[in-house]
Parts: sequence; structure tokens; C-alpha cells
Amino acid sequence: MVGRIIEGPDCVAEGAAWLAAAEPRFAHALVLTGPLPLRRRPEGFAALLSAIVSQQVSVASANAIWARLEAAGLTDRAAMAAADDEALRAAGLSRQKARYGRALAQSALDFDALRHLPDAEVVAHLVAVPGIGVWTAEIYAMFALGRADVFAPGDLALQEGARLLFDLPERPKDRALRSMAEAWSPWRSVAARVLWAYYHVIRQREGIR
Repeated sequence: MVGRIIEGPDCVAEGAAWLAAAEPRFAHALVLTGPLPLRRRPEGFAALLSAIVSQQVSVASANAIWARLEAAGLTDRAAMAAADDEALRAAGLSRQKARYGRALAQSALDFDALRHLPDAEVVAHLVAVPGIGVWTAEIYAMFALGRADVFAPGDLALQEGARLLFDLPERPKDRALRSMAEAWSPWRSVAARVLWAYYHVIRQREGIR
């Protein structure tokens, strides 16, 4: 069953209020961060390609590469499927990401069908495509599909945000943070927004693009 969908700022505010009431540390973080960003983006091929582009690079680098891909028309599924290595390298993609981008474009992935699947099935379908790991799939579910109860514990900024906010002795690993986030259901996607915003305020860094 598909759960709550974050459609607009009011949904984010509702989730933030729930989290603040459930966990005093979230209430503290929200005082510092102010209203949280919506972070919704159009679903489909371009959104997932953008997540691949963002893997393991800085926000500035991802933005620059994405701008070159857009200028070359390579954010279109058919164009990416037909692109050669030279064109993709000129846009800034590594050999590996060029392969992943083409694999995504040439896959049988049905983006319309994903909208109607439960969160776990969305992730399972996405990770079946080469180059898409659990982090990328969860980011897509959160921001392109607007799923309210998805979390991405493999994200380093989320791990560091949790360490700072909850005064942990060390940065929690993926499994530990996933377990910790269970208490934030049914608004784990909003909890992620709080942690990213808090991390940005404390460290003056951007968590994700």
C-alpha cells in the first residue's frame, strides 16, 4: 500500500510538528533551522539520472555536470540511451556514470508504475537497474515520489546530522541509523529534512543537491 505523499509545504510542516512533539531534539533543531524546504522534484528519468550524477561528488560538481547534460540535451531518456562515450565524457560523466546513465535510459523501468507501488517495492525495482543503489533509490522515493516515510540512512550528511543532534559518540552507520529512524515513522522523510537542515546550520555545508 502506498502511504502518505508529501505534496506541499503544509505536509512538511505537519510532519515537522509531529516530530517536534515526539522528540525534543527535533524541536530544538527546528528552532535553529526554521521552516523546512519541500525538496520535491518532478518524477521520471531525469530525476533518477540527477541522483546518479550526484553520487559521490560535491554539490557544486553535480550542479555543473547537470548543467552540461541539460545543455547537450542528454537529460532526455532517448538521447541518453543513444549517446556515445565521447559525448558523455564531454558533459563531465565518468566512465562508470556514463555506463549507469545509459543503463537507466535503456532499462525497462516504468516510471508511471512506480508511483503506485509500496515504498519497499519502489526501492526493489530501482536497485535492479545497474548503478542504482539503495541510497539513490531512497532519495528518488523521497523527493521525486514524495514518500513521507522513507529514509536514506546511508547518506553521510544524515549520519553526521544525527550524530550532532543526538550527541552520539560517533557517526552512526547505515544499519544503526535505519534502526534509530524507526521511531520517526510515519514521517521519516521529514526527519531526514530536519537532519539535513540542522547539519547545514551547524556545519554550514550542503547535505544534498
